[in-house]
Amino acid sequence: MAILTSVALVFGITLLVVGVLRLLLTPFALVFEARYGRAPRGPHDVGPMFPEPPHVSVVVPAYNEAVVIVHCVRSILRSDHPHLEVVCVDDGSTDDTFALMEGLAAEHPSVRAIRQANAGKGAALNTGIAAAHGEVLLLVDADGLFRPDTVTELLRGFRDERVGAVCGNDRPVNLDRVQTKLLALISHVGTGLMRRALDVVHALPIVSGNVGAFRRDVLERTGPFRTDTLGEDLELTWRIYERGYRVTFAPRALVHAESPSTLRGLWRQRVRWARGLLQTTDLHRRTIGNPRYGFFGPYLAYNTLAQLVLPFVQVLAVVVLAVLVLTDGTSWLPSGLWPWVLFLGIPLSLALLLLAIALDRAPGDLRFLWTVPLWPLYSAMMTFVTIDAVRLELGGAEQRWNKLDRSGTVSVKGLVDDDDDASPPSSS
Repeated sequence: MAILTSVALVFGITLLVVGVLRLLLTPFALVFEARYGRAPRGPHDVGPMFPEPPHVSVVVPAYNEAVVIVHCVRSILRSDHPHLEVVCVDDGSTDDTFALMEGLAAEHPSVRAIRQANAGKGAALNTGIAAAHGEVLLLVDADGLFRPDTVTELLRGFRDERVGAVCGNDRPVNLDRVQTKLLALISHVGTGLMRRALDVVHALPIVSGNVGAFRRDVLERTGPFRTDTLGEDLELTWRIYERGYRVTFAPRALVHAESPSTLRGLWRQRVRWARGLLQTTDLHRRTIGNPRYGFFGPYLAYNTLAQLVLPFVQVLAVVVLAVLVLTDGTSWLPSGLWPWVLFLGIPLSLALLLLAIALDRAPGDLRFLWTVPLWPLYSAMMTFVTIDAVRLELGGAEQRWNKLDRSGTVSVKGLVDDDDDASPPSSS
């Protein structure tokens, strides 16, 4: 009981501290919404940087993605953007992924299928970028499902010449499990709230690998994706800031993709992300805290403490508090239910969650509010994810793409046409 009380206390303090920071950033999220949330838009209005709709290349890297690749590409082809090509890169798959790519290319002149020996996601992206013709490059995962206006909304994020890349809004598509429903709910705090706020203060630290748009001329200045890191999207984003550009957020540029549906899949994905953060932090340690990059440098200092240092502090605190409880009793702890509720910051977290859902215009996700009691367990799991990632990095563990096993589940209506449910295209 003492240990459980200590764990609750430590993670409660953590949620409270993180919640307070998010509360401080909330006004900036509201500023974002006031500036960009209600801007008038025409059907092909892509913002001031492009006098005419630019040529866009969508690069889709894939490794053993036969279950999802057809739905993904066909959703892209339904885009309302007039100048579009899709470059599919098979990274040495052992299933029918490349055959399906060839079938799509045979059906649609704007689709190209390229195959390379297995070399990892970064290498596959570089291959696709080299083969693409567009002045704007959209880099997406093979399980992503686009809405017709996703490409246009991404392009509107290029608001001025200092914008090097735009991050879209990725949401779960497989809402058939308790875990994926929880992830769908709490992800709004990161997307609906934090990405908006960090856009305004010019410190958005990552262009999501699910849905990101890059100017070709900026990528020519930054150089290609690194192939020696598990966080290729994160590392490239930090390089963009170091070259004097910034990243914006396009909340209406929606892409629905699969979230991990098992604890094992969630653990593996988050460990990969954490290892990518560790590697990127090491590669760009001179940027962290550096005011030369505006608010981005100081924000990275906070992010490093919160993501990489705090988990170890939490574990140490659990041990110390357990000893205190065993030796001094529990008289100094909150007594009764409501003091604990207030202490753990639950009202603040719920308020921020509801605001984030409102900003994302996703009231339908309120039906998943019953999963909120699992949120502290998820936070606890992320603590041990970071510790395991550090262990693997220190031990020189092998780096693998280590992608999710796809289910092909689509729980969101309107993303897949009836025709897509038919048999996949033939490569003959």
